[in-house]
Amino acid sequence: MAYQSELQLEDALVKQLIGQGYQLISLNDIAGVRRNLKTQLEKLNQVQFSDDEFKQVLNALAKGTVFDKAQLLRNKLDIHRDDSSYYHIAFLYDDVKKNNFQITQQVTVEGQYQNRYDVTILINGLPLVQIELKRRGIELKEAFNQINRYQRHSYWAEDGLFQFVQLFVISNGVNTRYYANNKNQSFKQTFFWTDIHNKSYNELTDFARVFLTPAHIHGMIHHYMVLNSQHVLMVMRPYQIYATEAIIARVNDKIASAPSQQEANGNGWNGYIWHTTGSGKTLTSFKTAQILTAMPQIHKVVFVVDRKDLDYQTAKEFNAFLDGCVDSTDNTKILVDQLTDAPIDSAKINTQRNTKLVVTTIQKLNNAISNKRYLAQMQKLADKPIVFIFDECHRSQFGDTHKNITQFFTNHQMFGFTGTPIFVENAITKASVKHTTQSLFHLCLHKYTVIDAIRDENVLKFSVEYVGRYRRVDSKNEIDVDVEGIDTKALMDSETRLEKIVDYILAHHDAKTHSRDFTAMCCVSSVPALIKYYDIFQRKKLAGQHNLRIATIFSYTSNEEDLEADGIDEVFKHAAEPAAQYMPARDKLEQFIGDYNQMFKSHYTTKDSKLFYDYYNDISKKVKERKIDILLVVNMFLTGFDSKTLNTLYVDKNLKFHGLIQAYSRTNRILNDVKSQGNIVVFRNLKQATDDALALFSNKQAQEQVIIAPYEDYVSQFNAVVEQLLTLTPTVQSVDDLPDEHALLAFVKTFRKLIRLQNVLKSYADYAPGDLALSEQLFQNYQSKYLDLKDRVKQEFGKQKVSILDDVDFELELIAQDDINVGYILRLLGDIKTADNHEQREALRQKLLQNMASSPELRSKRELIDQFIEQNLASLASTEEINDALATFVEQAKLNAVNALCQDEALQADKVDKLIDNILFTQQDPIREDVYSTLKQRPSLGQLKTVYPRVLEKIKKVIDVFYLGW
Repeated sequence: MAYQSELQLEDALVKQLIGQGYQLISLNDIAGVRRNLKTQLEKLNQVQFSDDEFKQVLNALAKGTVFDKAQLLRNKLDIHRDDSSYYHIAFLYDDVKKNNFQITQQVTVEGQYQNRYDVTILINGLPLVQIELKRRGIELKEAFNQINRYQRHSYWAEDGLFQFVQLFVISNGVNTRYYANNKNQSFKQTFFWTDIHNKSYNELTDFARVFLTPAHIHGMIHHYMVLNSQHVLMVMRPYQIYATEAIIARVNDKIASAPSQQEANGNGWNGYIWHTTGSGKTLTSFKTAQILTAMPQIHKVVFVVDRKDLDYQTAKEFNAFLDGCVDSTDNTKILVDQLTDAPIDSAKINTQRNTKLVVTTIQKLNNAISNKRYLAQMQKLADKPIVFIFDECHRSQFGDTHKNITQFFTNHQMFGFTGTPIFVENAITKASVKHTTQSLFHLCLHKYTVIDAIRDENVLKFSVEYVGRYRRVDSKNEIDVDVEGIDTKALMDSETRLEKIVDYILAHHDAKTHSRDFTAMCCVSSVPALIKYYDIFQRKKLAGQHNLRIATIFSYTSNEEDLEADGIDEVFKHAAEPAAQYMPARDKLEQFIGDYNQMFKSHYTTKDSKLFYDYYNDISKKVKERKIDILLVVNMFLTGFDSKTLNTLYVDKNLKFHGLIQAYSRTNRILNDVKSQGNIVVFRNLKQATDDALALFSNKQAQEQVIIAPYEDYVSQFNAVVEQLLTLTPTVQSVDDLPDEHALLAFVKTFRKLIRLQNVLKSYADYAPGDLALSEQLFQNYQSKYLDLKDRVKQEFGKQKVSILDDVDFELELIAQDDINVGYILRLLGDIKTADNHEQREALRQKLLQNMASSPELRSKRELIDQFIEQNLASLASTEEINDALATFVEQAKLNAVNALCQDEALQADKVDKLIDNILFTQQDPIREDVYSTLKQRPSLGQLKTVYPRVLEKIKKVIDVFYLGW
């Protein structure tokens, strides 16, 4: 049966887009794009450019990064006209009707290689949306990989006009996604478009009908992209956009209503957004605040967070939008000055503030309206139209502040964001009243639950393991009886139990965190319990039983347990003088901070409020940077803390409802393919509490959709794929006999399934290689062939041959490297040295080289290790000398390799060393000018195109062999 080809899919899309209002234009190459750009910019700006004037435009457009060009797109460019006047050129108008929308097909660009792009949407002549298609039946990820290849090979070429692309759209006809132009993201950070009820538009025709209209594309680029402080383009997901639009509509409705109607409606103008934890609420609220500040009818937009959530990154993002809108101090007067636009006094200026957006903490806001010293200043704001946006509005302490704000500000609107609303079932009763999110904020404006987020692959599922079972002797029958749910304080806090839990964590931590590629938190029931845990970890560390980096923080003003089991801190005090009975906790925390200071060469303390708050922020930063292995907490960090690098939570405290979901959700942020789920290891009987929480915040059938399958299910899946593999390639050698690229592709995809499944299996405590139908050695042998194919594809690029394997993701980061490492090399070298005869030595040598071939990190070092064995191993007197001899050999080989590279390419050795250091530090490829700066003599323009990729490839090979993995 005939199937729709990629070209037919492309032609059908182009025809549909023409019907939706796009002008079709034929642009075969960049020269055509330039000519069209000149025409469109002249039309947009109602001006005619001379050749020299347009050359200025092209020169400006060619400069900078993708981020720089995104900023230029949203601003105006000054050019110097031939008559000596200046002209401000616009590239994009706010009014969609003033812009011109075109589409073109198959533009050819000459970069490192020649590439042809499928469908391009141009706005005012600039390519702003790139659509890459694969025919039906091809996995969508291949289109994503193809765009990655274009980013490496050609988007930067020929004036870099395609670096103006803001959005990518990828489709194989049946699945379609979009994402921002950010080359450092993974496929997991691509998004489906949905309707307001979170139903996806998967089919390309449906997606194009709602997403690829000129009006919607203009809105996405103009309103719903974020240029963040890390110089990265981000685009909002559909539920974030619907939430933002719902709030804007609510504000507009109030503005349009009569004053009498506003008063009658009261708090009915408020609302809240229920978006599950980990779905990007802060970005949504940030963009909402940004749009609201542009509305002249709004006097102020006040973004309210808890003190402990106003971390460095949040402040940086908001200040990047409006300088000075965030004040991270405890000084309430600064907030009052911002709110009232008080004069700024300095040696040079005396002017009024104009801070339309104010970012503050809930504590300072409450103080500003409650403290009599600020009343005279604040009173003039009482009837001003002010919009309050509350981040994480599920916080239990919000109740009293909410009352104060609603009584003080008579013309306010309030909008809250929460991943876990307070319902009647999980409400905390205060003064015989149960306050719910609805009673405080009135209407739920948009909902996106954990079920929605997992379905859309915006957050991960959880792997929940319950560890520990207590037994007692039945007095009547004198036999052991299983007892679940024993929760006596004596048992739960006993040193014996805690030590067993620590031993369990130490035994399984590396497996849970993929050899510490990720970090973990351990939440416990109380401060005294935490102190015991910390002391046990430290004692075992001093005894040489582990080398984990353990850190902790807790509120030392109260040692009470979390009686509500909600995992939320009521208060975050900073160096407040605690009551006498709490002094031991403070002394202990000071001791633990001393350990932290010694570990990281810092100087934090509880004795100074700023230093203690800095300590809190530094812990947050170091967890995200994977410099802390396990963070011990009672309540802190269990809500509002986002770290993509955290994948495991050890739980030894009672949790329920919103506290449980919030705590579990610290682990399920999307990062990469290695992070396949959030690991929850529970040392208490929380099975029913987990089921109840999932039912409350999603539905009663949520468990199968939120919790990953049991270990046995994944073993069965693995063994079923092994059958497929052995049918395709019965032996490792038979991979070489596969008849064509289609058969090779089948092998790659089949073995890749095994890698993905093994990645999940190894995180289970029950993991046993013997359960699998493929032995570890045979798995590594097949893995070597898998990596050989990856190398073959890389070589094909140099021959300008387009292979069907070009855009297949080999997912090398999923290949386990914890067993095949340098320590393994040294052990086998020792075995080779002490082997009884030549046959044993040769067998061990082949085993070493073969297993190195199965590791992406070590396969490049095979030749080097083989040379060491050949030239040095026999001459060593003992196995103890191997380590030092190998280090000396590698260092000399590195010097020889760098010198050879410099001689072959006429490079300056000192600048090559600096370039290598910079690549290792930034973990990014250098820009072309940095590579050119290493040349002793700059080549001609014609040679530059080939010099950059060739020299960079050689430098990266040196780095791969001699700098990484040792």
